[in-house]
Amino acid sequence: MLKGRSFPGKVLLTRRSEPLSPPDYSPRFENENDEDERKEGSQEGEGQSPGNSFDNAGAKKSNLLSTSSSNSLPDAQGLVSGARATDSARIAKFTTELSRPAVILDKLRELSWSGVPPYMRPNVWRLLLGYAPPNKDRREGVLTRKRLEYVECVSQYYDIADSERSDEEITMLRQIAVDCPRTVPDVTFFQNPQIQKSLERILYTWAIRHPASGYVQGINDLVTPFLVVFLSEHLEGNMDTWSMDNLSAQDISNIEADCYWCLSKFLDGMQDHYTFAQPGIQRLVFRLKELVRRIDEPVSKHIEEQGLEFLQFAFRWFNCLLIREIPFHLVTRLWDTYLAEGDYLPDFLVYISASFLLTWSDKLQKLDFQEMVMFLQHLPTRTWAHHELEMVLSRAYMWHTMFKSSPSHLAG
Repeated sequence: MLKGRSFPGKVLLTRRSEPLSPPDYSPRFENENDEDERKEGSQEGEGQSPGNSFDNAGAKKSNLLSTSSSNSLPDAQGLVSGARATDSARIAKFTTELSRPAVILDKLRELSWSGVPPYMRPNVWRLLLGYAPPNKDRREGVLTRKRLEYVECVSQYYDIADSERSDEEITMLRQIAVDCPRTVPDVTFFQNPQIQKSLERILYTWAIRHPASGYVQGINDLVTPFLVVFLSEHLEGNMDTWSMDNLSAQDISNIEADCYWCLSKFLDGMQDHYTFAQPGIQRLVFRLKELVRRIDEPVSKHIEEQGLEFLQFAFRWFNCLLIREIPFHLVTRLWDTYLAEGDYLPDFLVYISASFLLTWSDKLQKLDFQEMVMFLQHLPTRTWAHHELEMVLSRAYMWHTMFKSSPSHLAG
């Protein structure tokens, strides 16, 4: 992943621990349909319903500039109007950056941190990850070459008989085949056999080409945001209505290749998260424990007194990057921030996880050990919308800004 640090703009910094209210900070492109579009059944926004809808690259851009205010409180009309103007201006900024002969990645990171318009997401993600080059003239040629390289890798490693594989490779392929149907089980689309076969090819090819880690359970989750985003370039409407029958074999091959290379770039900066004993994740769990102790001593003390180890709940958070903890329709928005963070993501993940955990600070302090274990395994995020996620990110940014100049709070 390319190195880069982003700054999400206007975030009020304060030493209070309550969530910030970030109207300028979070444009929430996904919720910007007007009343007429809803009547017509249009579902441009990802956060409209549990159905998880994603924009096609050719979707009408004007839809993204509309904001529904029919249900707004009277005293909120000014804020709604202001948000519409802000979002329109941000979309114009994205358009300007993406139309440059050579994209300025630092500016693109800064814009992307607070959310990417869905129809721009495929191109933006390829650029942020360094898969597509910033130079527009080189971009198509590089993508064509990398996609062909993926096809060759699949032919060399996946499309062979088991007799040509080692025992370890056969075992790994079987484990991947078992895990694919378990991937995002609450989203119907991922139960599609063709999607599971694509997942299998991507994961096995990646594992063979990365022998230091091989396949580790949890990496299957990390492919899903890429799959959805790159599929959205070819399929319109609600994700529950998508059909792989509408895609050509070439489309599927290109989508898989983009997922493979983006996964590779994404994991380049966190290889030790998935090597033997996963030391990178162990390190992040320890840092999370120390950060929570500094931010919220009462809840930290209560967790310790109850004998609950952070490893018991936070390991999965870091292993799957919170994909299993929030509704899937929020995942791509969260990943906008992940990719904008670049090589700094592992550090920032600690702050996101602290903010996520302390959303329930008061609740946790009333629970005993067993109740906490059950609560943290089944967090009440099912009804979350973009607002709740933006609050988590806002707090994380605030705490990172407060503590980054005194890193001793995470020493050890």
